[in-house]
Amino acid sequence: MSEEKNIRPYSKAIVRLLKGMIERNNSVWDDIIAYQDEIQDYISVIGLELIVKKDEGFAFVKQAEMEDGSTLNLVSRRQIGFETSIVLVVLRQILEDFDSNPTETQSFEKFVTNTEIKEEVELFLPEKYNKVKFVKELDSYIKKAEELGFLKEIKKTDNEIRFQIHRIIKEKITLNDLQEFKNKLQEYV
Repeated sequence: MSEEKNIRPYSKAIVRLLKGMIERNNSVWDDIIAYQDEIQDYISVIGLELIVKKDEGFAFVKQAEMEDGSTLNLVSRRQIGFETSIVLVVLRQILEDFDSNPTETQSFEKFVTNTEIKEEVELFLPEKYNKVKFVKELDSYIKKAEELGFLKEIKKTDNEIRFQIHRIIKEKITLNDLQEFKNKLQEYV
């Protein structure tokens, strides 16, 4: 019985946030908005920071950085490989172009097909890179981007998949990251 008195009205929201990103249509979204300060106070004890993007409709937690730039290493970082990185950079660039083009902003979401992704990715590949092998395995790299939460499958037909690019990619891959990757790619060439 004494355990129940420690449960807060936002406890369920914290548990869900620790498992991953929460979108506006999730049952705990209203709790995240209502108890944002309390949730931040609670999770800051273990070195986490609550990020809420109301306008974009999602929230997540990330590791808080200390003054020296380090973290408590609560969340392990995953290596995602060069090929998947290219796909993510292309998706981030597509979203950036969409957001900065006033003629396309009738919609808040950016949709893209697997064919469009493939066409854009091929433009990013260095000349020396083994394009044949890459293109053959490109569907698996797109699938990895989907598993990481950056793409959401909307519609599938026989030969085409339509995705929504999730706006969390802007939080995970900043404009600085985008430029740094482009610079490294130039060095590679």
